[in-house]
Amino acid sequence: MKEPMTTDQLLQGLKHYRRIARQDMLRAPETPWPAAFLKHAECRREMYVALGTYAEKHAPDDVVTHALKLYEAIPFSTGTPEHEHPELKGQENALENFFLLVGLDPKTRREARSRRPKLTPTEEAAAGS
Repeated sequence: MKEPMTTDQLLQGLKHYRRIARQDMLRAPETPWPAAFLKHAECRREMYVALGTYAEKHAPDDVVTHALKLYEAIPFSTGTPEHEHPELKGQENALENFFLLVGLDPKTRREARSRRPKLTPTEEAAAGS
């Protein structure tokens, strides 16, 4: 992080991101893939809520560490069709937005990204159903 954020600043930023996700949920029917877009926005919003809940009880640096662990656990869905894996893509997008919010060093994010698992055949098959 560039400059340490206070818990209040962190919570305010997450609240702003939750509002954006909520707006995206409302406009989902206007998109080419309404169900996928809605799921993506819902997953982003859920991640922001979860990070906010965690931030209420932990120091900002601990929240960043927690977010990096969550990020490392998300299987790669990059390169799949836009409407596939909206849950994974929504979580990934939310965490990447969070990293921008806190000013996380890009190198740290890249290192965490490199430790992420590949999609398993089960996860790939679930997207096709």
